[in-house]
Amino acid sequence: MHMKTSSGLKWKLGLFIVVGLVLLVFGLFFIGKQKNLFVSVFPIKAVFNNVSGLKIGNNVRFGGIAVGTVDGIQLLNDTSVQVNMNIKSEVRRFIKQDASVSIGSDGLVGDRVLLISPGTMSREPVKDNEILVSHTPVETEQIMAGLKTSADNAAVITQQLAEVAYKVNHGHGIIARLLGDSSMGNNLNATMVNLKKGSAGLSENMEAAKHNFLLKGYFKKKKKEEDKKKKELEDQKKAAEEKKKEDSEKKQSGKETSEK
Repeated sequence: MHMKTSSGLKWKLGLFIVVGLVLLVFGLFFIGKQKNLFVSVFPIKAVFNNVSGLKIGNNVRFGGIAVGTVDGIQLLNDTSVQVNMNIKSEVRRFIKQDASVSIGSDGLVGDRVLLISPGTMSREPVKDNEILVSHTPVETEQIMAGLKTSADNAAVITQQLAEVAYKVNHGHGIIARLLGDSSMGNNLNATMVNLKKGSAGLSENMEAAKHNFLLKGYFKKKKKEEDKKKKELEDQKKAAEEKKKEDSEKKQSGKETSEK
């Protein structure tokens, strides 16, 4: 009885070890596949002012597809951070030398990822350890600061509009009087009518002045000056046309002489 119990325990222990080894191998293969441990890769780099929480092991994407991982992050100086990437060799031909790299997020609240934007198709593919152009990411703090400024401005404008509406509704200011007082509107209308009549009267007075005996000489002299200027312009225009005609005739005459 004791022998059978010991044999059963050994069989179960052996089965547990085998299952554990299978799971371990499968896990290593899955992790290795995700981190490109079992595929051919090549290194490229990018330099950023701020990596915005990017970590080693984060994905690198090209056209929305995971093509590599972040292999290293090192501080070059107080304003530059170098990011090393391992990219699958099979996609090297699609990543051109003028391609660019930016930092994005995997979803709204997901991990940071590197995004490679395509370059010019006619350019050569990237070489090992080549440094690509990078774009500084927009920080969440900057977005929130901009939204706060916009919200503060909107609050100020809303308060001012409320104050204006209150004054209008309670009869304060010229706008409120225009809206609520019909007599003021009538007065403004009468003023406009008077202005039109005044303009018409001024025109009539000017016309009468032209026929006045005392002012007739002044307007006659002014008309002569205008006519003189008009005649001078016409003479200049006529002289220019005649000169143009003479030049054309000389040119035609010279052409006929050369042909003979």
